[in-house]
Amino acid sequence: MTGGKTGRGPAFEKVDDSDLSPFQEVEGRWHRWRAHIAATPSLNFAYRVAVGVIGTLVLAAGIVAIPYPGPGWLIVFTGLGILASEFAWAHRLLHYARKRYDEFIDWFLRKSLVVKGVSALLTCAVVLATLWLLGTLRLLGTWVGLDYSWLESPL
Repeated sequence: MTGGKTGRGPAFEKVDDSDLSPFQEVEGRWHRWRAHIAATPSLNFAYRVAVGVIGTLVLAAGIVAIPYPGPGWLIVFTGLGILASEFAWAHRLLHYARKRYDEFIDWFLRKSLVVKGVSALLTCAVVLATLWLLGTLRLLGTWVGLDYSWLESPL
């Protein structure tokens, strides 16, 4: 066997990390653990598939959440970050999307109050239309005693 005191190979060799910050210590352990996984092709493949599936699910949830109040873009960037931890294309896409997002926010902040107000109204319209399509408006209406037929979802 090649390896340190544990006999598990170079990925688990004892490293003197007494002069490192707690973050650097955790990061070092993470890199050693990841190197151990990468050393076994089938385990590495399974790990990359799991990261791909989890990252894609988080990304999809973020895309769905974008028009709603809350952390939609944060969820999108988290999903891309998960994917970028294993895939170079996702790393490039993350940097591209972040740059475009920052440029859009800078542009939006320079706009007048009218443009910001219209954007808020459009966002409200998208949220209300989605709630109506999902039948949530009808449910909320029954809670407060409103029973109008137009609240019912067409789906």
